[in-house]
Amino acid sequence: MTVGDAIGESEPVMLMAIENLGPGGWPHLETGVLVLALCGAFSLGVSKTGFPGLALINVLIIAQLFGAKNSVGIILPLLVVCDIIVYPLFRKYASWKALWPLIPTSVIGVVAGYFLLDAIDELTARRLIGLIILLMLGLQLLRARKKDFLEALPDSRQFRWASGLTIGISTMLANAAGAAYSIYALVRKTPKHEFLGIGARLFLFLNIFKLPFLGKLDLINPQSLKLDLILLPAVIVGILSGRKLIALVPQRTFEILLYGFSTVAGVYLLLFRGPGG
Repeated sequence: MTVGDAIGESEPVMLMAIENLGPGGWPHLETGVLVLALCGAFSLGVSKTGFPGLALINVLIIAQLFGAKNSVGIILPLLVVCDIIVYPLFRKYASWKALWPLIPTSVIGVVAGYFLLDAIDELTARRLIGLIILLMLGLQLLRARKKDFLEALPDSRQFRWASGLTIGISTMLANAAGAAYSIYALVRKTPKHEFLGIGARLFLFLNIFKLPFLGKLDLINPQSLKLDLILLPAVIVGILSGRKLIALVPQRTFEILLYGFSTVAGVYLLLFRGPGG
C-alpha cells in the first residue's frame, strides 16, 4: 500500500487494524499508513518545542487515517506523555494558582465536549474537527497580525469564561486548543515565560482530566493504546530534535507552509466525507 492509498482508504484504518491483528494482538498497519502515522506523531513532538501549530498536522493525519472520533482517543495518551516530559522544563515559570481563572470553565467545556462527542456520528465529528482546525488557524493568524489589538482588549470575567469554554470544548473534541490559549494569554498580557509555565500546567491538567471520559466512550482502549506505543518513539524523537530542526527552516517559510497546510486540512475535513464517504 502506498501513502496515497492510505489517504484514500475506503474505511478508517483503525477499524481495519482491529480486524487484522498482528502477532500478540498488535495492530497490523501497512507501510504507507505506518509512515504517515509516524510523521503525525513526530509533528506532535516537535509542536511541544515551541511551535504549537504543528499539532494541527498530527490532528489531520490521525483523523484521516483512523477516523475522526478514534483519533481523539489515539492522540490523547501521546499528549499526556508529551506534557509529562515538557512540564519540568517550564515548571519554574509560573504556579498552579495562575490556572484558577481558566480551570472552572475549561472543565465545563471538557464535560460539554464529552456529551457532544458521545452524541455525534463519525461524519459530524470529522466536520467539527475541520471547523476547529480552521478556527484555531484563524486565531493563530489573529495573534500574529493583530497582537497590539489583542493586548488592548479588556480582560473581563466574560472573556475569561469564554476562553475557558473554548479551550475545554476544542481540546475535548479535537485535542487542539493551543491557539485559543494563546489569545487568552495575549489579552491578559502574560509574559512569555509565564505563558509557557501556565500552558504546561493547564494542558497537563486538562489532558489527564480527559482520560476517563474518553475511556468511558471506548475511544481509549487496549487497541488504541497499543497503537500509541508504536507511535510513541516518533513523538519522543520530535521532542528531542524539534528545536534543531526548526532552526534549519526560515521562520517565514515555516509559517507559510503551516498556514497553507492547516487551511487545506481544515477545509478537507469540513467539506469532504473522506473515509467511507
